Amino acid sequence: MNQMSICRENAKIELQDEALRDGLQMESRIFTLEEKLDLFQMLEKAGIRRIQVGSFVHPRAVPQMADTEELIRAIGARDDVIVSALVLNRKGLERALKCGVRHVCMSVSVSDAHSRRNIRRSAAEALETMVQLIDHALASVLSVRAGLQCVFGCVYEGDISEDVVLRAAERMIRAGAEEICLADTMGMATPCSIRQVVRRLSSEVPEARISLHLHDTRGLGLANMFSGYEAGVRSFDSSVGGLGGCPFVQGAAGNVPTEDAVHMFEAMGMRTGIDLEAICVAVDFLEEKLGRRLPGRMRRVLEQRIGCDNIE
Repeated sequence: MNQMSICRENAKIELQDEALRDGLQMESRIFTLEEKLDLFQMLEKAGIRRIQVGSFVHPRAVPQMADTEELIRAIGARDDVIVSALVLNRKGLERALKCGVRHVCMSVSVSDAHSRRNIRRSAAEALETMVQLIDHALASVLSVRAGLQCVFGCVYEGDISEDVVLRAAERMIRAGAEEICLADTMGMATPCSIRQVVRRLSSEVPEARISLHLHDTRGLGLANMFSGYEAGVRSFDSSVGGLGGCPFVQGAAGNVPTEDAVHMFEAMGMRTGIDLEAICVAVDFLEEKLGRRLPGRMRRVLEQRIGCDNIE
């Protein structure tokens, strides 16, 4: 069996775009509600069926997310798109329930040092609280994706024990979370560490549906994504243009660019259901609003291709 045949097995890939949340949260230019709605519609038109649109955090900490409830209400109910938002604490869950969002990502850090910097609580305390909040969310008929931050290392703490990751993941799955998202918050993962953690979690908690949230801080984002695919993952977070980063992690880069992930998977015979050229329209929109080029590569590739086609 050749490599292309191997790639085509179980070849439906799901990408969740996080430009509206992870992408915008680091930007000092505050996007208006209308601009966010425009971006959402571009992502939807391109064929993205999971879109994280914001987070329920205090606006003083992340001013860009101040209108998350208003945005969710403006988007309204969608049958063909999963509209999600990030919840980090009890207050965030209360806000989520009031605005009518149907799907939430409930995330904690497995790094004690990062957790204390991020939410001023230990990782153990945060996990205990989150397990209770997952139960509350499910009782309120929300769909829950559980998230673990700093799974593949922490610049403040160093290596993270796989045992710690597995125990936290197991508790959240046992609490009823439908999916567990492993986040490379610091961009420290390698293809080998991705493969090791995913395979071990799949083996020891086989009921867990695993997704990956990867940052491209050290230039390994796409390599790590493909390593996750080889280990059995079929759902990945990405961000149009590669926009993003964590406001509590100095130097953190954005997610893998959505357009680059679409190209990688489609070029190897896998289906994403996403229109590459339509995604690049969203890249153009963001670059125009921000006044700079974004790190994603495929927009530049298409730009060069169009230029070559116009040469007589």
